[in-house]
Amino acid sequence: MLRSLLSSSLFRIDLRRLILILAVMSAFVTLANSFYASYRVQRQLLIDNTLEENRVYATKLAASTEQFLKSMQKQLAYSSVIAARNFDDPAVLQSETARLKYQTDSFNSVVLTNAQGKILATSPDSLQLVGHILKTPGALEALKERRPLISKPYTSVAQNLVVVISTPIFTAEGKYLGYIAGTIYLRQKSILNELLGEHYYRDGSYIAVLDKERRILYHPDVYRIGEVVKPRPLTEAVRKEPNGSLMVTNLAGQNMLAGYAVVPSSGWEIITQRPTDSTLKPLEGLMVKVLKHLTPLALLTLLCVWLFSRMIARPLWLLARSANEMDKPDISSNIREIPSWYFESNQLKRALLIGINLLQKKIGKLKFETQTDPMTGLFNRRGLAMALESVVQMRQQFSAITLDIDHFKTINDSYGHDTGDEVIRTLAEQIRHNARESDILCRVGGEEFLVLLPDTTLAEAEMIAERLRQNVEILVLPGIRPITISLGVSYWNQQMGEPETSLKRADEALYKAKQEGRNRVVVVPE
Repeated sequence: MLRSLLSSSLFRIDLRRLILILAVMSAFVTLANSFYASYRVQRQLLIDNTLEENRVYATKLAASTEQFLKSMQKQLAYSSVIAARNFDDPAVLQSETARLKYQTDSFNSVVLTNAQGKILATSPDSLQLVGHILKTPGALEALKERRPLISKPYTSVAQNLVVVISTPIFTAEGKYLGYIAGTIYLRQKSILNELLGEHYYRDGSYIAVLDKERRILYHPDVYRIGEVVKPRPLTEAVRKEPNGSLMVTNLAGQNMLAGYAVVPSSGWEIITQRPTDSTLKPLEGLMVKVLKHLTPLALLTLLCVWLFSRMIARPLWLLARSANEMDKPDISSNIREIPSWYFESNQLKRALLIGINLLQKKIGKLKFETQTDPMTGLFNRRGLAMALESVVQMRQQFSAITLDIDHFKTINDSYGHDTGDEVIRTLAEQIRHNARESDILCRVGGEEFLVLLPDTTLAEAEMIAERLRQNVEILVLPGIRPITISLGVSYWNQQMGEPETSLKRADEALYKAKQEGRNRVVVVPE
């Protein structure tokens, strides 16, 4: 069953199908490679663009934050001059802290202390801290350093996680009086929250701010503010260069595209992150568009491949079919008509024609050898049968002449078989010399011959037989005595039954000629 299916035209593997399969596979692989390469290029392009956008964005935010911090320090510096002039006037000091608090909303609270850390004025008044001595890390650092500072995050007296920006207060003579400071709440609404919080996106992108010790100053998740982040590739990268970008995996195992930059004055690290999935989401629609554009071209390519494969395979297919029909008489002309428009098919066509020609010659030679007597070159009994069949099929009348050499055995005994063979060949030449082109000449036995004369009457055949007898009688053969022949003649047409009966009557006439004394012609009357 399987073998019959494989041998059927549906499952047959031919050159056209092989070319088509190879071309389709090549086109498909090329299309797949192009599609995959396009996908990889577009994917990497989206990632690279997002990384660069995040780096640039982080750099801009760092610059904005730097400008914001410097602006606040300038405000504090201006207020420190006013406070130094009116350090003994509590009302002026209170007024200045209130102005800093409410004029710009830069600070969540403002405090002014003397050189011992005692609070002289504060805003808002609700804090009720006037008269208290501050011993918080930020206060102690400001009193010790006596220079403009941005503190590390710490918990304030009011139990708020804060960053303090402070400026010392000096008299015109350079005497240190204390400091004035503004606080920024990290877990509550503040200027820092407003500055960075507006950059939070619904696609999972967010911004984080870390100080030098990797403590989180800002994060969309307020519960993580104040947390110290363990060393990670991203935080380590920030330490090596002030700005850059990196692909990272966050604590939740989510792949993120991060950009980072450092705020110069504070050393804060601004980190912008966007989920890789969000970045690559537009890629699906983009690749669908690419596929839509590639599909018509691919179908057109496949159609062209199919047509071209047919053009390539058709000459070879026709040559292969002709190779199975080499026994047909007109096969050579059929092969010559096959269009062979490329080199290989033309060479195969030439080789096939040469092969057919050689084969036909070989077959013709074999056919000739099987139908021909090798000694005389005349037809043998097989050739006679085929010739007789052809004459009958063509509905031709004919006359038949049978003859043999008189006393041939005596020639063989007296002169040897070689001489006897030479006599037979000489007689064959005489028969050929006295025959017409249309006559059929046969050697049917040792010294017996038969001549078929198509479209010849009995009288004409008798004349030909007599002429042949006379020519042989006067023939001179070197080294041997003259020879004679006896002949029998008969006639046949369509009304006379089987043609073999006519040949039999000719044989009977031949035997009669021998009985009557040899060297004569005996004719069978019609």
